Amino acid sequence: MQEESQVNSDELRAQVKEKYRAVAVAPDAEYHFHTGRPLAARLGYDSAITDSLSDAAVESFAGVGNPFSLRALQQGEKIVDAGSGSGFDCFVAATLVGDQGQVVGVDMTEEMLTKSRATAVALGADNIDIREGLLEELPLQDAWADVVISNGVINLCSDKQRAFAEIFRVLKPGGHLQFADIANSEPVPQSAINNIDLWTS
Repeated sequence: MQEESQVNSDELRAQVKEKYRAVAVAPDAEYHFHTGRPLAARLGYDSAITDSLSDAAVESFAGVGNPFSLRALQQGEKIVDAGSGSGFDCFVAATLVGDQGQVVGVDMTEEMLTKSRATAVALGADNIDIREGLLEELPLQDAWADVVISNGVINLCSDKQRAFAEIFRVLKPGGHLQFADIANSEPVPQSAINNIDLWTS
């Protein structure tokens, strides 16, 4: 019989918040992952869009892939960014869906929320709404979104089944999930699964 994970969700969230709080307030510091414009270029983001964004909109980007490479967003679509961080993917999405589209970013880290909201105002991005929340409890109504995007965040949830259930709850029938994340195809020892430090390293 498989042993159940002993990871405490509240403790995991606290560690994730601490790590990404630093990325929000000190984007130029050294991290064990890439950030900012060099990362966006490496991941194949459209330079015409990223070059048009302010440094504040890009500098704290810490994704692991490019969810926009999976399918082109359409004008007028409603987008949810699950785990929006400093808002970089929200700003890209808002450009792609245009003034008739809507983008809702959801994040749990106060510093990231503050930064993304301030940047959205500075950019005049009226089609972006940044909300505080968890992937496991998305603050949106059922069947609202045409597309849910997420970039390097689902792997940080201890209850991935609940996170995916929430994503599919807020998606319209026939909607699209476009996400980039970290995955491991090899078995992971239970001792590693239960080691909360490894979740955020």
